Parts: sequence; C-alpha cells; structure tokens
Amino acid sequence: PDVTNYVEDVFVGYRYYETFAPGAAQFHFGEGLGYTSFSLGLGNLGSDATRAHLDVTAKNTGERGGSTVVQAYLETPDGKLSQPARRLAAVTRTGSVVAGQSATVSLDVDLRDFASYDDSGATGHRSAYVLEPGTYRLHVGQSVKDTELAGEIEIENLIVVQQLEEASSIQKGCGFDRMILTRGDDGEATVGYEPAPEEQRDLARRILEHLPKELAAPAEGAAAPSFEEVRAGKVSLEEFVATVGTEDLIALAYGDTTMDSPLGVRGNAGALGGVTESLRERGVAPAITTDGPSGLRVSAFASLLPCGTALASTWNPEGVRELAELHAEEMLAKGSDILLSPGMNIQRDPLCGRNFEYFSEDPLLTGLMGAAIVNGVQSKGVAACPKHYAANNQEHNRIFSDSRVSERALREIYLRGFQIMVKESQPQTIMTSYNKINGVWGHYSYDLVTTILRGEFGFDGLVMTDWWMRMVEDPNFPALRYSAYRVRGGIDVLMPGSKEHGGDTCDTGVKDSLGSDGGLTLGELQRTALHVLRFVLEANPQGHATSAEKGRRNAM
Repeated sequence: PDVTNYVEDVFVGYRYYETFAPGAAQFHFGEGLGYTSFSLGLGNLGSDATRAHLDVTAKNTGERGGSTVVQAYLETPDGKLSQPARRLAAVTRTGSVVAGQSATVSLDVDLRDFASYDDSGATGHRSAYVLEPGTYRLHVGQSVKDTELAGEIEIENLIVVQQLEEASSIQKGCGFDRMILTRGDDGEATVGYEPAPEEQRDLARRILEHLPKELAAPAEGAAAPSFEEVRAGKVSLEEFVATVGTEDLIALAYGDTTMDSPLGVRGNAGALGGVTESLRERGVAPAITTDGPSGLRVSAFASLLPCGTALASTWNPEGVRELAELHAEEMLAKGSDILLSPGMNIQRDPLCGRNFEYFSEDPLLTGLMGAAIVNGVQSKGVAACPKHYAANNQEHNRIFSDSRVSERALREIYLRGFQIMVKESQPQTIMTSYNKINGVWGHYSYDLVTTILRGEFGFDGLVMTDWWMRMVEDPNFPALRYSAYRVRGGIDVLMPGSKEHGGDTCDTGVKDSLGSDGGLTLGELQRTALHVLRFVLEANPQGHATSAEKGRRNAM
C-alpha cells in the first residue's frame, strides 16, 4: 500500500498477455459486441520511410445495419530493448453500414510515434526515443486477436527519433528488477528480469539553470493598467503582471480557500484567479471549478453521464466529443468555468478504485478519448482539466502511495495518453495527482510538470493540484517548503487553497520563502501569475459571484 514497484514495466494489460500468455485471456483487447457481423478486406500497404497507409474495406455480413471498429496493431522486432508482441497503433470506426453493403476506412501509422525510450543506454543512446533496426509488422483486424498481417516496414539502421534528457527517474536506492522479454532456443517468449535504471541527473542544477527572470518593473509613477486593457490589446500580459503586488501574486498561486467558494455557484469545487477583491477590482474574474468526469456536480444538480470506461468502450471519439459539447453547454448554464475532467490514468490493474473515471489499459485509446472530451468541452468556450498527472493507479492509500516506475514505462505507458491528449486538444488546465511518482508527490514534481509536460509536450496552460496536498520541505532547496516547493516545481495553483487536510495558505509556504536566502524568486511567482492570468484571459470566466453569494462571503 505504501510503495508499488511497477515490475511489469511496459508489459501492461494486453501487452503482457499477447507476449507471454497469448492463450490465457478470456476476453481480448478490442473485442466487442454489435448488432451484426463484419468481414475486412485489406488493401495494399503503402509505406514511406517510417510511415504506413492502409485502406480497409469493411463489409456488413449480417442481417442488420451496424458499424465496426477497425484496429491496427504494431509488432516491433526484437532488439536491445524488450518489446511487447502487440501494441495498438491506429483505430477508426466505420459509420453505420447497411446489411450486405461495405464501407472503406483508412489507417495511418508513423513508426516514430511508437519509438521506444532507452532509459539505460542499451542502444547507445540513453534518454532517447529510438527505432531499432528490423522488420516492423502491421496487423489489422477487429480485436488484438482477430487480425491478419497487413504489411511490413523494414528499418535498416537504428533511428534516433528524439534525444531528450533524463526526467522523473527512479530514485537512488529505490530500484527493482523489471520484466523483460527473453527467448529460449525454440524462440518462445519467456519472462526475464533486469535491474531498472536509477537516477543519474542533477535535478537541483537543472532547476537553477532554468529559473525565470523577473519581469521589468513599470516606470515610476506609471498608472497600473486594468485587465480590460490587456483584453483590448493595449497592454501585454507581462506588463500587467509586472504591476501586480506581492500579496496578489501570492494569492494567484492559491484557490479561494475552500470548496463551495462563495465566488461561484453553490456546490462548486473551488475558485481560482480573481480570488481577492483587489484583483477583481482590476478586472480579473474568478474561475469556478466543478466535478467531474461522469457529470456536472453542483449543489442543486448532479447530472449523471456514462463513466470513462463506458465511453472508451465505444471506440468512438467523435461520439464522445459530441457528448462533451453538450456537457459544456450544461457548464455554461449552471455556472462552471472549469470541468475537472477527463480522468486520464492507465487502468494498470482491474482493482484500481478509480478505474471507473479512466478509459483504458492502452495509452493511445486513452489519449484519443481524452482529446475528444477536451475538444468537445473547450469548443464551447469553457475549460476541461485532464487528471490525474500522473501514475495514479491505485485508490487505496492514494495520498501516500509511491508509484515506482522506470522512466521508459512512465513515458511509453503512463504519460503517453497525456502527451497525445495535449497534442490533439491543447487543454487549458491540467491537474496533478495525489500520489508520489518515484518518491516525489505529483504536486511538487519539477520533472513531470516543467521538464516533461511543458518542455517536451509543449503544454502552455495552467497546472493545479488535486484538492489539497502534502506539506513537506524541498529536498534540493532547504529554504523552500510547502507551496514554495510547489511553485518552484511549476505547479501553479493549490486547490482549493485551505488549511484543511494539512494544506497551507498564503500566509505560509510562499510568503515565508519569497526573498529569503535561497528562497523562491519573484520571477518564479510571476511565472505562476502569468499561467493563471493567461488562463483567465483566454477562458474569459463567466463572471463574479451573485449579490447573495457576496453577502454570504461577507458573513463568513
């Protein structure tokens, strides 16, 4: 319950069964029931370097109209890095097809999207995504078991797809043996083990080398601009932030102290942004958050939608997007600016108590479904907040559990869905997880949030904590504790912001550290303010609290 070693490494779910126990599963990944049956006709595989294109004709061989899901699975050659026998590489769903008729769909696969991350240097390229030489085979069908070979791509020499830097690796002294693929003389795949690599990076040095600079101070005597002037393009956001006082800069790094904030609709999950009267006087509106993945939850309403697993079982991103658009219209009607959804974690094990919020054991399907929800919600001018970043794969002891996972498995399995979702939908906000990841709580992890999410994935939005966080000191910088540690990590807002459950407030953490020897810098606090205010600028929250709610706040 306290430490979980992800011993299976990249062999998660069907990847394990298809590699080591192909006859053991009772229900195979991708299987499903419909109202009819289909046969598939594969066209010729067209390939160019690392890319492949295939047209597939799906014929309705039953007596009723219906649709099917056409799936492509990649078989990667044996190399220095162990590989699962199959991984989902592309998927598309036909429209409704009349009995006896056919429909043609297309599948596109770029092998570079499925390059393997070398976290040990086995290929000679440590901390890089690589394609090892060999024959890459594409199998197409209606489940991982029901496929036929569609074609092959030959890679003659190793390709370094992307050179990165070590991040969020296993801490020294916390290593374990991870699962690898071995083959006997008969070529049969068997389970072997090797030590998972431990960290080599100097995290403190990396952070200090990338500290943000302080914004240029306004000219002496210059009038402080309003946020409306920023909206009108008369003043840049940076110029505005440079005029925000220290107290309000600190306040922007916290939510409005409590769930059910009086700044928003009754029953909300919390507010952020314009949480002080001085910020609201300058035109910064509060943004109201609400749960959640299975429907909007406020005090007067609790709509119920299919859970994430049910949605993903449709294999229909477009249908899920349409549902999310309607969900966004409900947000607009009931006073929500940020929906705390979708849940994006991998269903590593059937016993994770949060699995109902999550989509799949596969990162590609997870990413496509997450992007569908984010695109649907944000098409209506409100924001989605994908969660829980990252490796939240058990609910028991979720606040203290340490997910210890190799850098390779973390990137290829547990972060991959987030990466796809960020690329395909550009979410405006993301929420961290309760658990530790390789010894560091998600709400403190510089590597997860700043190095990977922002630096590698290109995310430029707002990062918030899950509700409350654990209070600890920064092991790399003794002058930092609590939210000062969080802000240095690049996590912008502590939600909901109260002292409940061990939380800190604006009076501790950041305020104590700011300006002290070795403490938080003004530039770091301004960076957080830029992220928060850019969100407020782009999301344009629906407004301030009603008069009754303001009265309720004054009475508190």
